[in-house]
Amino acid sequence: MSIYNSVLIYLVVIVGFALVTLLLAKLIRPKKTQLLIAETYECGEEVLQKEPGRFHVGYYLVALIFVIFDVEVIFLFPWAVYSQQLGILGLIEIFIFVGILFLGWIYAYHKKNLEWQ
Repeated sequence: MSIYNSVLIYLVVIVGFALVTLLLAKLIRPKKTQLLIAETYECGEEVLQKEPGRFHVGYYLVALIFVIFDVEVIFLFPWAVYSQQLGILGLIEIFIFVGILFLGWIYAYHKKNLEWQ
């Protein structure tokens, strides 16, 4: 039961710290914001558009595919460090892992998510 108590204390401390930090930020911040401060400054030019327009959905698809394959690299790094100790079984497992990700890449290619339209 002592393990659960320490986890509970840890969670209470973390939530308490987050709440205290948010409360202090609310108390310390300036009360009035000036409209001029909230505007975008670009070399002294007047702002032409008050709100940003919509982004093309292609940006989101490219970002999502990038995140997926970037996480792949994070999982490949520990394997590369311990590849000597893992032996042939580790090699087979990493080929399966890369194969599944390659199938995902082929799927994205066939759905034309990698082509900009």
